[in-house]
Amino acid sequence: MKPSTLQLINDMPHEAFMHEFGALFEHSPWIAEKTAGYRPFPDYTAMLDVMELIVMEADIEQTLDLLRRHPDLGSRLEMSSNSVQEQTGAGLSQLSESDFHELQRLNAIYTQRFGFPFILAVRGHTTSSIIQIMRERVEGTRQEELKTATQQVLRIASIRLEQWVERTEQI
Repeated sequence: MKPSTLQLINDMPHEAFMHEFGALFEHSPWIAEKTAGYRPFPDYTAMLDVMELIVMEADIEQTLDLLRRHPDLGSRLEMSSNSVQEQTGAGLSQLSESDFHELQRLNAIYTQRFGFPFILAVRGHTTSSIIQIMRERVEGTRQEELKTATQQVLRIASIRLEQWVERTEQI
């Protein structure tokens, strides 16, 4: 009988756990490192709850570092394979020239204002909805954006874990 995906997660050697989940949070394997010590998990929600707790208990410098490791949306710079796939799915890899320039402009304003890049879990969004959300959020306060950006990071990690589970269960 094939072990469940959850059982695989709970039984993984530490190195394998880090290999599989170190990239759930953009270039921030420290979250998976801390999460590994809480195994076994009764379900995936519990695993995500632990990750959320770790992120929410991080000090401001760790939080800012986590946020700053995310690429600008619509950027043509090198980014993680997860980010490439997510941005491609939202149409950000085939931007018109005007959309590219608008995203660049909004990213620059946002980063200058808040000190970290605009972060959005782009699944289900289009280029126009992303630009609209950026225009709205750039008007917020730094405290609101710290909270919103952190929530979006957690949403991205949740989506990435869900995709990992789906891929693993197909094997």
